[in-house]
Amino acid sequence: MPPSFVLQNKEKLEKLKSQADQFCQRLGKYRMPFAWTAIHLMNIVSSAGSLERDSTEVEISTGERKGSWSERRNSSLVGRRSLERTTSGDDSCNLTSFRPATLTVTNFFKQEGDRLSDEDLYKFLADMRRPSSVLRRLRPITAQLKIDISPAPENPHYCLTPELLQVKLYPDSRVRPTREILEFPARDVYVPNTTYRNLLYIYPQSLNFANRQGSARNITVKVQFMYGEDPSNAMPVIFGKSSCSEFSKEAYTAVVYHNRSPDFHEEIKVKLPATLTDHHHLLFTFYHVSCQQKQNTPLETPVGYTWIPMLQNGRLKTGQFCLPVSLEKPPQAYSVLSPEVPLPGMKWVDNHKGVFNVEVVAVSSIHTQDPYLDKFFALVNALDEHMFPVRIGDMRIMENNLENELKSSIAALNSSQLEPVVRFLYLLLDKLILLVVRPPVIAGQIVNLGQASFEAMASIINRLHKNLEGNHDQHGRNSLLASYIYYVFRLPNTYPNSPSPGPGGLGGSVHYATMARSAVRPASLNLNRSRSLSNSNPDISGTPTSPDDEVRSIIGSKGLDRSNSWVNTGGPKAAPWGSNPSPSAESTQAMDRSCNRMSSHTETSSFLQTLTGRLPTKKLFHEELALQWVVCSGSVRESALQQAWFFFELMVKSMVHHLYFNDKLDAPRKSRFPERFMDDIAALVSTIASDIVSRFQKDTEMVERLNTSLAFFLNDLLSVMDRGFVFSLIKTCYKQVSSKLYSLPTPSVLVSLRLDFLRIICSHEHYVTLNLPCSLLTPPASPSPSVSSATSQSSGFSTTVQDQKIANMFELSVPFRQQHYLAGLVLTELAVILDPDAEGLFGLHKKVINMVHNLLSSHDSDPRYSDPQIKARVAMLYLPLIGIIMETVPQLYDFTETHNQRGRPICIATDDYESESGSMISQTVAMAIAGTSVPQLTRPGSFLLTSTSGRQHTTFSAESSRSLLICLLWVLKNADETVLQKWFTDLSVLQLNRLLDLLYLCVSCFEYKGKKVFERMNSLTFKKSKDMRAKLEEAILGSIGARQEMVRRSRGQLERSPSGSAFGSQENLRWRKDMTHWRQNTEKLDKSRAEIEHEALIDGNLATEANLIILDTLEIVVQTVSVTESKESILGGVLKVLLHSMACNQSAVYLQHCFATQRALVSKFPELLFEEETEQCADLCLRLLRHCSSSIGTIRSHASASLYLLMRQNFEIGNNFARVKMQVTMSLSSLVGTSQNFNEEFLRRSLKTILTYAEEDLELRETTFPDQVQDLVFNLHMILSDTVKMKEHQEDPEMLIDLMYRIAKGYQTSPDLRLTWLQNMAGKHSERSNHAEAAQCLVHSAALVAEYLSMLEDRKYLPVGCVTFQNISSNVLEESAVSDDVVSPDEEGICSGKYFTESGLVGLLEQAAASFSMAGMYEAVNEVYKVLIPIHEANRDAKKLSTIHGKLQEAFSKIVHQDGKRMFGTYFRVGFYGTKFGDLDEQEFVYKEPAITKLAEISHRLEGFYGERFGEDVVEVIKDSNPVDKCKLDPNKAYIQITYVEPYFDTYEMKDRITYFDKNYNLRRFMYCTPFTLDGRAHGELHEQFKRKTILTTSHAFPYIKTRVNVTHKEEIILTPIEVAIEDMQKKTQELAFATHQDPADPKMLQMVLQGSVGTTVNQGPLEVAQVFLSEIPSDPKLFRHHNKLRLCFKDFTKRCEDALRKNKSLIGPDQKEYQRELERNYHRLKEALQPLINRKIPQLYKAILPVTCHRDSFSRMSLRKMDL
Repeated sequence: MPPSFVLQNKEKLEKLKSQADQFCQRLGKYRMPFAWTAIHLMNIVSSAGSLERDSTEVEISTGERKGSWSERRNSSLVGRRSLERTTSGDDSCNLTSFRPATLTVTNFFKQEGDRLSDEDLYKFLADMRRPSSVLRRLRPITAQLKIDISPAPENPHYCLTPELLQVKLYPDSRVRPTREILEFPARDVYVPNTTYRNLLYIYPQSLNFANRQGSARNITVKVQFMYGEDPSNAMPVIFGKSSCSEFSKEAYTAVVYHNRSPDFHEEIKVKLPATLTDHHHLLFTFYHVSCQQKQNTPLETPVGYTWIPMLQNGRLKTGQFCLPVSLEKPPQAYSVLSPEVPLPGMKWVDNHKGVFNVEVVAVSSIHTQDPYLDKFFALVNALDEHMFPVRIGDMRIMENNLENELKSSIAALNSSQLEPVVRFLYLLLDKLILLVVRPPVIAGQIVNLGQASFEAMASIINRLHKNLEGNHDQHGRNSLLASYIYYVFRLPNTYPNSPSPGPGGLGGSVHYATMARSAVRPASLNLNRSRSLSNSNPDISGTPTSPDDEVRSIIGSKGLDRSNSWVNTGGPKAAPWGSNPSPSAESTQAMDRSCNRMSSHTETSSFLQTLTGRLPTKKLFHEELALQWVVCSGSVRESALQQAWFFFELMVKSMVHHLYFNDKLDAPRKSRFPERFMDDIAALVSTIASDIVSRFQKDTEMVERLNTSLAFFLNDLLSVMDRGFVFSLIKTCYKQVSSKLYSLPTPSVLVSLRLDFLRIICSHEHYVTLNLPCSLLTPPASPSPSVSSATSQSSGFSTTVQDQKIANMFELSVPFRQQHYLAGLVLTELAVILDPDAEGLFGLHKKVINMVHNLLSSHDSDPRYSDPQIKARVAMLYLPLIGIIMETVPQLYDFTETHNQRGRPICIATDDYESESGSMISQTVAMAIAGTSVPQLTRPGSFLLTSTSGRQHTTFSAESSRSLLICLLWVLKNADETVLQKWFTDLSVLQLNRLLDLLYLCVSCFEYKGKKVFERMNSLTFKKSKDMRAKLEEAILGSIGARQEMVRRSRGQLERSPSGSAFGSQENLRWRKDMTHWRQNTEKLDKSRAEIEHEALIDGNLATEANLIILDTLEIVVQTVSVTESKESILGGVLKVLLHSMACNQSAVYLQHCFATQRALVSKFPELLFEEETEQCADLCLRLLRHCSSSIGTIRSHASASLYLLMRQNFEIGNNFARVKMQVTMSLSSLVGTSQNFNEEFLRRSLKTILTYAEEDLELRETTFPDQVQDLVFNLHMILSDTVKMKEHQEDPEMLIDLMYRIAKGYQTSPDLRLTWLQNMAGKHSERSNHAEAAQCLVHSAALVAEYLSMLEDRKYLPVGCVTFQNISSNVLEESAVSDDVVSPDEEGICSGKYFTESGLVGLLEQAAASFSMAGMYEAVNEVYKVLIPIHEANRDAKKLSTIHGKLQEAFSKIVHQDGKRMFGTYFRVGFYGTKFGDLDEQEFVYKEPAITKLAEISHRLEGFYGERFGEDVVEVIKDSNPVDKCKLDPNKAYIQITYVEPYFDTYEMKDRITYFDKNYNLRRFMYCTPFTLDGRAHGELHEQFKRKTILTTSHAFPYIKTRVNVTHKEEIILTPIEVAIEDMQKKTQELAFATHQDPADPKMLQMVLQGSVGTTVNQGPLEVAQVFLSEIPSDPKLFRHHNKLRLCFKDFTKRCEDALRKNKSLIGPDQKEYQRELERNYHRLKEALQPLINRKIPQLYKAILPVTCHRDSFSRMSLRKMDL
């Protein structure tokens, strides 16, 4: 207000103020509705989420005229937390993106007193959504309200529960608390009660006093919660409003001024006492409030009373009420009656009609509010308290009737609502279990309720499972039930009311009293473990109040961190599978692969003390449960099977509690449980197994669950019961499955189930110990009483292996499977499934391999087995694995194929694999499947192992093969060396070779791929293999202690060391779940550099480790066989693997050891290399040379040493090392020819090292050895120099091939090396798709081989040297060995390569035929096969002959089909001029280019190429094809002259060259024409136009082994103008003849040729030619003949024109008649003009024939020939 106004009206204002004071004092405690507004939350949420800012401010105001809600937002608050909840309304919205927002509300509406009901408000809201006139009638009120809305944090501080209790004690009381509001979810929420909550909400709704006499207009209702009838009995349990005391005794509703039937909007919240009696009731008192202060009028006048009793028949009374109102105070003892009862002498408003509407809602963990549950709990409580009779509802149940009622109430539990069942689930299950364990005594009789309770449990559990599907974990277990077993369940004590000795009643009765009349607080409240923050979303939760509370309801689990309590983590997810406890000694449960397990035991002495001195229970729950389960049938049994896991886990927990509380954990296992119980278990397992077997096809999903549950159950029993007994159970299951398998056509589903079963059992933490890894393979004398695991753990690995029959340890023999039972089962499964004859099991390969792989991984990372000796024991359990994998060699994925080498060197054909009798898998495999140890089968072999002849092997996937090989390497790495050695001694040569094949495959499989590969794979495809790589790493990343390994080997010890690859000896990444990088990788596809580096590092470590294991194994093999007589073939195999590993990418660490081994092998067995395995010797030289050029110094020095020793040894054996010399030279040649990244500098260094060795070798100083070495090294340096040149010309294919050609030529005297280089050239040509040239190289190679073979052995069917190959190519003769310096093939080390054999020759020819075929030269294919066929005929090889004839048929049919469509080469003459070209200066070549190459293309290519080399301004292309005058050229430039040339044939040749192929094969002469005139111009008039024909002859015929060939001879023919004219006319005539006789006819072509011949417009056409040359007889007699020839040409020409016209006439349509006539007219004109010229003969030519003179020569062409050589 303005100050002036205040001064003027000072008195008025004072008066107003005092009035306000009075009113507040008098009426302050009453309220009245004033104004209302509405906020559209959806808009707020969606706009708060959509804005990009951190927070929002929303202003809501509604203008007078505008009805819609407009919103204005701007940013203010900070921070954002996501909150995932959905509203329970119909429009659910996503709150994840919700940001804090501030709402400013500015529009309020006056609250009309008569329009307070909900219906009125709903109407207003509907009007607000759309503009309407209704809102205009509302009175707006100006005000402003600000509200901050932000998402709640996960764990708010200073939090109050709905009961106003502090969730955690406040450290500082001055902070504003956060209050949690209890929600009433719209849909049922299924969460069990875990906290005490007992609240009542009262909602007065409306009152109708319209018919009440007297004044009652300003009405308020006072609500009180009374425990008696005296007014002072009101209880302070009503929650106060803000700024008031916490609890008050009464609450008032708001007053609506002058309204006799007001509506109310209050919610009154009451804290119910834990125990209610019949006298507790709600009292409502109605008052009229006097606003004006009059005399004698009290402030409030009571105008009515009504009440609601809280208990009715022992049940809480809630719901909607419409109560009558009494005008006077209720009489005595009213509280037990309901106001509906007409009490005598009372006055009621409106004649005892209901006038007051009120709703009462309870939220309670004490009152079930479900009649069926109530009845059950009340009866059970009555039994506990022995209070009879029991009143339930209107019934009174006497003791004699109790049994039937109890049974019916148990049966009726199924009818109750699901929501209360879940809320009281734990209590319910506890009570049912109590009834099973402690049968009640009713009227002196013990009543057995076991069956009824079991049925009820089964049905409740099934019901939960069906209805709460979203609540299952990965094993399909309902999380509520899992947490019940894990946290809540424990064995009930026998005596209900015995005092509880333990803290918080632990060990006392799990006695949850019920809602009935017992006055004590029920013990169920001990469950008060944590205050859940929200009912409908258990994810938002508090933390437990105290550890004591926790202990009360859990038998505390060792080290159980509370975050795992399912209440806190939101239930389901945290309750782990298999959470059944096990004996304390074994309480560290193994981590099953599916999830963590926890053992639930404490071992605190104080705890045990509290549990002593108690009487035993009457019945043991697990025994009773097993019994009930075995005897049940029908639907109950079905329910139990559906949820078998629950009963199994319950049983195990009960067994463990029983052992624990009866101090039996240290008792021997055999005496822990009675016979009866064990029989029940056996029966149960057997029936469940038969269920699995019989129903697996129908109820697949259910059987899978059942199978898993059974397996986990047996796994748990292994921890608790006698192991022998459990093994017998496993055997039972196996027998059932096996007997079924016989009858199945496709066994894979059942076998897959059995695999799952086995996998789970084998995940037991003491799996290794259970397999008795130390016992020897002799039948056990007596089953020793089982020692507790603690002791067996230490003694487990002490005994040593006796020298018994080793084979038993490596086969799945009966003793092996008896002794190592589980391992035997696992390996048998593997053997059976991987067996190639096992039909229908192919799909399970991956599964079974992974099972074995995972087992080995877990042993490997298990700290208990880190000691190498213990590891060797563990590996012993898997020795038969080696044999099994050896059986599968033909099926393994062939990793070698990706290599550039040939496929893997299987030394034995697949047929040999089958025929081999000493098979690795003994007959007993079959028995194992049947679970029997004595053969009882009538059929020979096993149902899965029937052998089919000539079977097709299915190949495993790369991933499976890799896993399998990893397993093999793990066993080889960790097995005891002596044991392996003994076994290798027993193996046949065939089997040892097979083992070597496996190792060969391992080398390829684990080859290091390098970072680049990872970068390439760094895309979606990588996701698949990540998991795999993690597993691999887990298996073998035993960070090969590279240092120790090296030190050890460098001391020359070649034996294995257990510590050589001690796991974890370096700080390597261990794959724990919490550290795994791979997991996140699946989300983001692109890996960072670091990750790629890391992956490459792992891959490298794995490669090195794998190869070192292979090397160790090879050494054991060598040690084993060096004493046997079969060593040759084996050592060859060893060498092959060694060489293969040298060829792959390897780490420096590995290579050093590898070279050491190789040197040892060569020094021990030199004759092996130099006499038998000559090819391997060549291979070794190549590998060593390759490593001599390595960039790593250490590798170079090792490789040089190896190479030097190789030569030295060879020299020592025969005082001549021609062989090694030869092979080193060949190796270098092929290395140079093929290797891309070969470093010449490093290789020179290595050669220098070798030279130094030779010079300093004192022993051999006097021999020729040093000189020979020097010779060799010099020779190698020469090759290297050529190589350097080749490197320079890497980009110039022609020059490169020329160089290779030159090198090959240099080796003319050494056939092996020439062959190598010819093959290098063939390879280069193939790369460039010059197939014809590649074929020629191969033909030359074959000719070379044939030449030397014919010297070695004279066989009729073999080709007689090169001559035989002449038909294929005339160039081949250069391969003939006729010069003086040809070496004789008998000499040491000559022609020793693999190609200098008959099969080598055949191979070369076959390759040649293939290349010719690719080049389209099918005629040559025929010629090649002509040489091959006699060889195959002589060998009677029908198979090969049939293939060849098939290919010939293909070739000839292609010749027919592709007639006229084949294109071979295009030829160009290229001359180089200029000193820049070096060797090439003034050289002329004929280049062969691909078909249809244009002059411009080759010109562009050469110009571009040389331009790049010398500079673009230096290179110049000479455009014409005239002879080049060197003097006129610029000496600083490089000139290239390129001319298109055509093959040239003399007339006599044309007889033989008929087909297109003939005219394009074996070409040596080419021609090009140059027009000129005598005065120097290129073109002139007809009579002065000369032409020069240049004929080039090349040194070799095309196609040759290179694409450019030198021109060796050149001749020129000069044609005079008349001869030029004759050639032109002949050409025209030929064209006409061709067009006329073409079939099918081509009218267009014909008309084109005709037009050119007879058209009038043709310049220099035929007529002009005739007029120039035929108009007069030449004066020079030398030209008579030409004149006559031309005349005859014209004669022929006119004749052809006529034929062509006639033909055209027959072809044209009516539209071309005129055109035809025009052509004919032209023709006649031409003919007339030519007539006189044609008919004029030269008389001299037609004189009488004279005697022959010697002057005829003057007419020969030679007169004008100019020779140019």
